[in-house]
Amino acid sequence: MKDKLVTLFGGGGFLGRYVAQDLLKAGARVRIAERNPADAWFIKPLGNLGQTQFVSTDITKPETLPRALHGTDVAINFVGLLKGDFEAVHVKGAGNAAAAAKAAGVSDFIQISSVGAAQDAPSHYLRSKADGEAAVRAAMPDAVIVRPSIVFGPEDGFINRFATIARLAPLMVPVLKPQAKFQPVYVADVAEAVTKAAMEPAACRGETFELGGPQVLSMRAINRYILDTIGKPDKDILEVPDAIGSAMANLGFLPGAPITRDQWLSLSKDNVVPEGAKGFAAFGIEPRPLGAVAEKWLVQYRTHGRFAGKTASAG
Repeated sequence: MKDKLVTLFGGGGFLGRYVAQDLLKAGARVRIAERNPADAWFIKPLGNLGQTQFVSTDITKPETLPRALHGTDVAINFVGLLKGDFEAVHVKGAGNAAAAAKAAGVSDFIQISSVGAAQDAPSHYLRSKADGEAAVRAAMPDAVIVRPSIVFGPEDGFINRFATIARLAPLMVPVLKPQAKFQPVYVADVAEAVTKAAMEPAACRGETFELGGPQVLSMRAINRYILDTIGKPDKDILEVPDAIGSAMANLGFLPGAPITRDQWLSLSKDNVVPEGAKGFAAFGIEPRPLGAVAEKWLVQYRTHGRFAGKTASAG
């Protein structure tokens, strides 16, 4: 991997920054391709002099892609939305990136997708992820597809969001779709798998990998774990009836809404790795459970921060 150039579309994002760090440790040169490269400058000190490059690029604008891919050996597309124009970003944007990589002579392309991506999925988000995979493979048939389940880590928007709600809720924590199941996966484990795919592409070409953690947890169980860990064991969980949750989702277009209609539809399908799918074992990685690492940053949500015990009551 030493001196190979890897272009990371969206490399300054949550998962991208961890992959960038792993690639830099492996000796690769890393080019961060962002609409606003200044948002990712925090990555520069992670590498040696000249090891990290930055370029202004937008995958929805094909004319900006050649300069990001010049001399590239491997390209990885992390760009994604939780709400917005899925067609433009997840489908056309991913296809643009792969087509530009092909035209630039890039050897390998890795597309970051999502567990549950399917053309008959209940939500537009998951359908667009599947269509994006198809667009990538149309341009580069040997592209590698990586489908993580819900990714957690210090900077995530999932566990941290629920922890904020748990800390602020006065008596009970409202939980939508409490029985919905997830297979939360640690961001550093996903980054290691993506890095290995980039470092040893010949063994991965044309494959799809579904990455989930070692536990399948319900939405209720995740919130219960958070409450116990941040020292709020006395708070109970209020299971919001589906009729009310659906009504809330219908107002998801409003600013500050807790959930969009499309996100609600995503919750109707469990976010777990299908049986028999290729996953972490293919990379020789044993993924870590939520409880093994999350407490390290969830302490910030305790009443007295790191000085409070995790089972302390809200004081």
